[in-house]
Amino acid sequence: MLTSDLIIIGSGPGGYRAAAYAASNGLKVTIIEEGAVGGTCLNAGCIPTKTLARNAEIVDTLRKAETFGLQHLNYDLDFSQVQARKQQVVETLQKGVETLLSAPGITLVRGKASFTAPKVVGVGDEEYTAPTIIIATGSTAKRIPIPGCDHPKVLTSTELLNIKTPPRRLTIIGAGVVGMEFASIFNSFGSEVTVLEYLKECLPMLDSDIAKRLRQTLSKRGINFVMQANVKEINDEGVVYERKGKSAMAEADVVLMATGRAPRTDGLQLENTQVEIARTGILVDEHFETTCVGIYAIGDVNGRIMLAHAATAQGLHVVNRLMGREDQMVLDIIPSAIFTNPEAAGVGATEEECKLNDIPYFCKKGFHRANGKALAMDESDGMVKLLFTQEEEKLIGCHAFGAHSADMVQEASALMTQNVTLSKLRDIVHIHPTIGEIIQDACW
Repeated sequence: MLTSDLIIIGSGPGGYRAAAYAASNGLKVTIIEEGAVGGTCLNAGCIPTKTLARNAEIVDTLRKAETFGLQHLNYDLDFSQVQARKQQVVETLQKGVETLLSAPGITLVRGKASFTAPKVVGVGDEEYTAPTIIIATGSTAKRIPIPGCDHPKVLTSTELLNIKTPPRRLTIIGAGVVGMEFASIFNSFGSEVTVLEYLKECLPMLDSDIAKRLRQTLSKRGINFVMQANVKEINDEGVVYERKGKSAMAEADVVLMATGRAPRTDGLQLENTQVEIARTGILVDEHFETTCVGIYAIGDVNGRIMLAHAATAQGLHVVNRLMGREDQMVLDIIPSAIFTNPEAAGVGATEEECKLNDIPYFCKKGFHRANGKALAMDESDGMVKLLFTQEEEKLIGCHAFGAHSADMVQEASALMTQNVTLSKLRDIVHIHPTIGEIIQDACW
């Protein structure tokens, strides 16, 4: 049996960053990975999706080239080159992660991990043990159990990322982050896109005011949204759904099932430990320790916040605890972004949450159409919404759509960790001209 200070199961952002951090502080780390290093984010999520999103953004810019004085442009979209560039980006980053995991103190083990005892993990014929184990196995795409869910035309995001040519008609089930990003991307690539969503509005993690405006903007680009659509069946023609008691059909050559993700725990044999699992994921405390002492679960597998940067922060926090080191991470302030075109982002409380929880608040809004840099970029469609507590005037939420939304929300997120107030935010000098000035302008 091979012994180390720390075993990490999974080499996604949470796993590989925790491994590198632990090893750099003198711990002996064993990290186990059955697939390609980098996890879902690098191989079938964040990175390949954003690479395609960049290609789509270029196409969108070319379509309005005359706005910038470029006349009579002609171009063809070579989708094989688009896919080749995506793969090159992924492989470059994979090599970087492999180099990181070859550092002194880290042993990378290839294979499927399963628990044979609370502190013993088997991989093939070998067993590994450590006083501390981190489960960082991520998540898998979910499929809603309806007739036709296994039809050949039904793809998850993983398969759609590797499609050889854009479909003529793409129907997407689900208007969360995955559904919205792929809707934007393939609309730019020329597909006829229909999005079917069961809820009243897209992107429920965002303030509904922002989500609605983003959806309206994407609708103007030609994406067909059907809200409150109850999907019933997938067949050779497309997707059958009901809305307000009436049945309808969304014709499709390809159907993307974008109905969320499920924690990946299959095969771990957690029954050989005292680790408890709920419907949403592995149960953990505020420090991400499971119900089995010494075993932690970070990232998507604990179901708390399914974001790569959340997994990274959680992993670093666990390693800090192992070393007896206090950190200043504020793990309940986690920003997120949706890389549609235009993009959207949010952090903290939404207006709906404030109303639901009887939190006295007020809003401040700023608009891209009043910002010099946005007009110069021909990006006048956008808005920033700031939420403050009524009494202390403390910033508790920021939601935005439009150019550079992710950057502005990141700024707000950093300031929220420092309990910034309206008056302080108003007095922070911003570079002119930048889109970030919208945050300051909104405070007046």
